[in-house]
Amino acid sequence: MKFATKLIHAGVHADPETGAIMTPIYQTSTYAQKAPGIHKGFEYSRTHNPTRTALQNNLAALENGNWALCFSSGMGAIDAVTKLMKPGDEVIASNDLYGGTYRIFTKIFENYNIKFHFTDLSNVHNLKNLINPNVKLVWIETPTNPMLNIINIEAITKICKENNIISAVDNTFASPYLQNPLNLGADIVMHSVTKYINGHSDVVMGALIGNNIQLHEKLAFIQNSCGAVPGPQDCFLVLRGIKTLHVRMERHCQNGKKIAEFLSKNNKVDKVYWPGFTNHNNHEIAKVQMKDFGGMLSFTLKNDSIENAHKFLSATKLFTLAESLGGVESLCGHPATMTHASIPREERIKSGLLDSLIRLSVGIEDIDDLINDLNQALEKC
Repeated sequence: MKFATKLIHAGVHADPETGAIMTPIYQTSTYAQKAPGIHKGFEYSRTHNPTRTALQNNLAALENGNWALCFSSGMGAIDAVTKLMKPGDEVIASNDLYGGTYRIFTKIFENYNIKFHFTDLSNVHNLKNLINPNVKLVWIETPTNPMLNIINIEAITKICKENNIISAVDNTFASPYLQNPLNLGADIVMHSVTKYINGHSDVVMGALIGNNIQLHEKLAFIQNSCGAVPGPQDCFLVLRGIKTLHVRMERHCQNGKKIAEFLSKNNKVDKVYWPGFTNHNNHEIAKVQMKDFGGMLSFTLKNDSIENAHKFLSATKLFTLAESLGGVESLCGHPATMTHASIPREERIKSGLLDSLIRLSVGIEDIDDLINDLNQALEKC
């Protein structure tokens, strides 16, 4: 089954009771049993819910996995993976990563004697230099948030397998449309479903997908025991949003390319970070492991200051200043004071996240309107 067909049909079946084409919203907490322990596979909605099951089956198919688990947020999914660790274990992660991931690693799990190493994983040798017998998990984003760094998934996961280390890939920026880490050797794929998969800025959700049955059993146990599960209404909305992922992503990519090219020629802009540029770090790897280069990009201003960045952000009319990304509408953000504020400034600067860095989530509006909006906002800087 081809990807576009999977989006609409995989894991989804007409309701056997009514024939409804769309998966019903099973808004129930519990289920009738014929006798104690004898039921149709559903007993309590924290454990299983038919609407969530349909979504999980669909997501597994999109990433070419055997299983998927949905959580109440992307952070809930990351929390579950980190709970695979025990005191004394160590984790290697990208040094350029979502601020919320950095925060949960350093502010929550370090308190349980789990050690985290942050390094530039776009250079595979940095991983090799940090591996020791206590390392049990490697966590990567690619493209990274917000610098759009590209990490060689196949090379990283090969090293992990050689050392019996779990590899997990945050695939949020790419979506299953652009990239499938399981095909490249990853053990776990994580999505903030909130973003491109749902695509309409009306749901908060996370997901984990994989093939390893032992990992599924452990993560399903954590999902059920800790209870960070989404409700059926949210699962229904995501199933609806998924059906247009391919057509949305095509437009996101088209618009992202044109905006990256526009910004690269603007005299107020210093650097533009977009994987489609031939001079972008690991561009050749992106060409191999991604179908296209996406609708996410970042740029810095020649006058590098938080104040100048705020001038730009307060001047946009179509690009809305807001957290999150991946919706049909265009968003802009200031990582230094928003999504990555929890990362110390000296650490931000090391990874290139300067004070003036602005992150764009390019939507599917008319490209001329978007470019005109950016142009008039840059004139204020």
